[in-house]
Amino acid sequence: MPQHVKVEEYNPAWPEIYRKEKQLITTILGRSCIAVYHIGSTAVPGLAAKPIIDIMVSVRNLKEADGAAEEFRKAGYEWLGEYGIAGRRYLRKGGDERTHQIHIFQANDRANIERHLAFRNFLRTHKEARERYAVLKKELAVRFPYDIESYCSGKDELVKSFEREALLSYEASWDRLFTAAAMARNERNVSPFIEAGAVSAALMTDRGNIYCGVCIDTACSLGMCAERNAVGSMITAGENHISKIAVMMNDGSLGSPCGACREMLMQLGCHDIEILKDHEAETSGRLFTDTEKENWWGKQEFNK
Repeated sequence: MPQHVKVEEYNPAWPEIYRKEKQLITTILGRSCIAVYHIGSTAVPGLAAKPIIDIMVSVRNLKEADGAAEEFRKAGYEWLGEYGIAGRRYLRKGGDERTHQIHIFQANDRANIERHLAFRNFLRTHKEARERYAVLKKELAVRFPYDIESYCSGKDELVKSFEREALLSYEASWDRLFTAAAMARNERNVSPFIEAGAVSAALMTDRGNIYCGVCIDTACSLGMCAERNAVGSMITAGENHISKIAVMMNDGSLGSPCGACREMLMQLGCHDIEILKDHEAETSGRLFTDTEKENWWGKQEFNK
């Protein structure tokens, strides 16, 4: 039987359904998984949508993802390969009454990753476009209740026009920083006395370049934090002004530089650094408060 096309009003339960599936995906992919994103219409609060949770995943490389195909099949997914988009792995679950779709891309496939994120963010922030899109989808679902190809073709022109507009204003720096930090983090033993990579950091300069570093833990006190290693790479390349930073802890969560690293960043004169706090929400904050900056500079003899 053909896939049933139905469009429903926004369901506040969709984000939680996504979060549960995200846990399954990260468990199956393990260290190969770089990031998981809720995309598509169910990721846009207030937007009517087909009740199908669209999920995008970025991985270190597609060969590792291919190796997990059987585990996804055991979890109820069909593994359909590229399925019309080069460099993608497409998975779906639910049969004719589909419930989930997964789009896997390699982490360096920025074009595909960013067009999905830009489109989602555009609809989240543009009410008129969101309402126009909802009206069209409802009309098409009524016209083509069992014809998914005609339904998709009917909205293709509007989707592409929104996507073009979305890409003009999409700010990709936070996702690129997060991806760079995640790609760098790789816990390993370098020698019997040195471990490295449990924590990583990625910083962006005011020129838009990204530099990464990982922590180096030694059997004595000669180790180095990830943030300072990233700073060293930046200085070696001839730059010295940081605008943004992402720090990834040993459990994959986002953290903040330690006291010694904050001291070094302050001495660099980088007072207005933004730090990534939540990757999925793309929220950030200032690394240093105004009070911290005033107190630090006020106590330095060379600045009196």
